[in-house]
Amino acid sequence: MSDVHSEELLAQVAALPALPGVYRYFDAQDALLYVGKALNLKRRVSSYFQKNHGGTRIGHMVSKIVRMETTVVRSEAEALLLENNLIKTLNPKFNILFRDDKSYPYLKITGTAGPDRGDAPGQVFPRMAYYRGAVDKKHRYFGPYPSGWAVKESIQLLQKVFRLRTCEDTVFANRTRPCLLYQIKRCTAPCVGLISPEAYAADVSQAQALLRGETQELLKAMETRMMAHSDRLEFEQAAEVRNQIQALSRVLHQQSIETADDKDVDILAVRVQGGRACVNLAMVRGGRHLGDRPYFPVHVEDAAGVFAEEGSDAAGTVAAPVRPVEVLVLEAFIAQHYLGVPVPPVLVTSEPVDKALLGALTEQSGVRVSAIHQPREQRRAWLDMAQKNADLQLARLLAEEGSQQARTRALAEALDLPPDDLDQLTIECFDISHTAGESTQASCVVFHHHKMQSSEYRRYKIEGITGGDDYAAMRQVLTRRYSKVAEAAREAGGIDFAAAPPANGEGDGAIKPKGVARLPDLVLIDGGKGQVSVAREVFTALGLDLTRIVGVEKGEGRKVGLEELVFADGREKVYLGKDSAALMLVAQIRDEAHRFAITGMRAARSKVRVGGGQLEEIPGVGPKKRARLLQRFGGVRGVAAASVEDLLTVDGISRELAEDIYRALR
Repeated sequence: MSDVHSEELLAQVAALPALPGVYRYFDAQDALLYVGKALNLKRRVSSYFQKNHGGTRIGHMVSKIVRMETTVVRSEAEALLLENNLIKTLNPKFNILFRDDKSYPYLKITGTAGPDRGDAPGQVFPRMAYYRGAVDKKHRYFGPYPSGWAVKESIQLLQKVFRLRTCEDTVFANRTRPCLLYQIKRCTAPCVGLISPEAYAADVSQAQALLRGETQELLKAMETRMMAHSDRLEFEQAAEVRNQIQALSRVLHQQSIETADDKDVDILAVRVQGGRACVNLAMVRGGRHLGDRPYFPVHVEDAAGVFAEEGSDAAGTVAAPVRPVEVLVLEAFIAQHYLGVPVPPVLVTSEPVDKALLGALTEQSGVRVSAIHQPREQRRAWLDMAQKNADLQLARLLAEEGSQQARTRALAEALDLPPDDLDQLTIECFDISHTAGESTQASCVVFHHHKMQSSEYRRYKIEGITGGDDYAAMRQVLTRRYSKVAEAAREAGGIDFAAAPPANGEGDGAIKPKGVARLPDLVLIDGGKGQVSVAREVFTALGLDLTRIVGVEKGEGRKVGLEELVFADGREKVYLGKDSAALMLVAQIRDEAHRFAITGMRAARSKVRVGGGQLEEIPGVGPKKRARLLQRFGGVRGVAAASVEDLLTVDGISRELAEDIYRALR
């Protein structure tokens, strides 16, 4: 393999130290191919360039390497953590990658415990809240939970037993009488002084004990309190504690809360089939099984092909036995997932886990982490359930992907599109929306690789047209969208950018070079002959291919399934049939464009109605902070009426920004 690489690269390989570290390979377009770790950088990296890997996946990867970067570290654990940090942030093509779709939710109890907690409502009478985001030391957090539903269920549990408040501090500070939650026995009404701070603090302490899984200790402590009240002839207080014990006992029975030694456990089951994989993560927190969540990695086949040929990094020269793909997927998940999520002390896994990985997790978290591969009793039941869910989720994914690929193929056949590489078939769809002729917006959604690509969606604010003129709006958005494609084609001396391969032709993991213009294979217009005529005018003026324009015209009575396709190049209209897979794909893309347009229009309309524009004009207040402020105070009037101290209670608002907001709205 060395004859295809530059002397500079081979000299760099020869000069590597025999130390632990992380290496990164890049191709000619400077796209990252692979990230790996090694106990001995020189031996591991040299093995790639000294062997003839043939036509295998690792051979395909090595043939593309033109540049390399390395980082020397102190230990194998440090190398493992750095490797997975880089994989997660840089998305190399030949590594198994797990993408987190969103942060995990927590149950937050406001305020800190202790004598120096302050006199704010959130400190004296802490509230329970659903929370996503970074945790801090100002409050107490429990979790993470696999879903928002699990958090809300836990909040309801604590409301039933300990009756802690859930209202915002601004609402709490302005109550003059108890709310409905007090009437239905879900809150003790600290807002109007119906419970003392000491008694409320005791309820908070007990709620935290339940969340930590200390159920037996909690029940015994409550029984002791009840008997103490009874001995002092405080029968009303004893009855209150008795009612709490009864409510807690019912909850424990209904929720099947475990009282065994397992308080915080993660159960991990992996399933691989058809080139795809699923890791199902089930969470036990405080002895309660909170539910599960599936994860689907990318690059499984390419990464498994590279791993299969990698030798041992031990001192000897004997190659390590090939590990099953399931083990590789599971270890990749553990290494990447727990970079940003607290790791529990016990992992129950469907496959054995490398001790070096557990050691790295222990070193990173400060918690001794152990993995149990062949569990018994309750843990076995948990693992069997997680494995079954992994099987079901993977089967569902494969069925959906097969269906989507069949729809793409059917559309390509119906429209006589080239069937060579359906993965690269790109479709863009446009829709126009407005509010009674005002605030006109155009939306563009993108489909390729058999799925909608939400990161490539775009909205266009349409200006300078007569209100309600959808034709003018369509003319403007198409001109703005594709004029750069036409310009690039002219500058390239007549090269047909429309027929060029996609800029991200390397697949999901490749990075699209900036500035490369490309016309999609199909441009869908939500409309009939009128809208298609406008599109034809724009494409003719720009010198682009008319055969790519297709309008989706509603059928008789605007009934779903009766749509017809209208072409800009003069072909006759086509009715695909209500059961056609091709029409299902067209309708899916058209409906997504409509949904995206409607959500943008509603956001603009609500901003006008609530006066959100006033907040937009304040430097430092972006969409997220503006949404938090409006949600917390119920609108711009509430934000304007809030004090600086009230504004500081909103996540992400510093004192300086709070003062700027206070001044700007007065």
